[in-house]
Amino acid sequence: MEDYAHILDYLPQGLPTERGFRREPVAYALGSTEFKLFELVPKPGAIITPGEVVYIGKDMDKRDKILHVKRRVGYEELNAGSQNELPFVILEVVKENEPRFVQFFNEAESITTRYHVLELLPGLGKKTMWAILEERKKAPFKSFADIAARIPTFKHPEKVVAKRIEVELADPSQKYRVFVPR
Repeated sequence: MEDYAHILDYLPQGLPTERGFRREPVAYALGSTEFKLFELVPKPGAIITPGEVVYIGKDMDKRDKILHVKRRVGYEELNAGSQNELPFVILEVVKENEPRFVQFFNEAESITTRYHVLELLPGLGKKTMWAILEERKKAPFKSFADIAARIPTFKHPEKVVAKRIEVELADPSQKYRVFVPR
């Protein structure tokens, strides 16, 4: 259950595909913990900006900007502005939840005898995977900076994680899911 969401795009005049009197303001957002995509209906007069974090949980008293969650949407249903903003918002969420993703590097297991979860990360090959596994045996990683310092071939782990999340959101046919539930 998502309680907070990051705004991707805000359309104060509603969707261009809706006709006449049924048009209502709409906002697209990304959930902060499970990376679900939402279409939100803002409260009348609410000022919403892309990148802003809003409360969408069950406690109606805390909802200062969002009236209700209209529906969950898929990546292909997002407008162009939302799709363009998505990589930046995902990277921001990954940086905000750094301990969760550093823990992933410390605890990642193999999928099969020949394939490791770390190999699902874009641009990460066998050599870097083995370097990560060897380094975490010495001591657990403490931060993204620690990972980058201890593994010279792996400079920006937060960007690699963010890219994997984006791939999982954009391609529902992914066989393995690491960060985004089905």
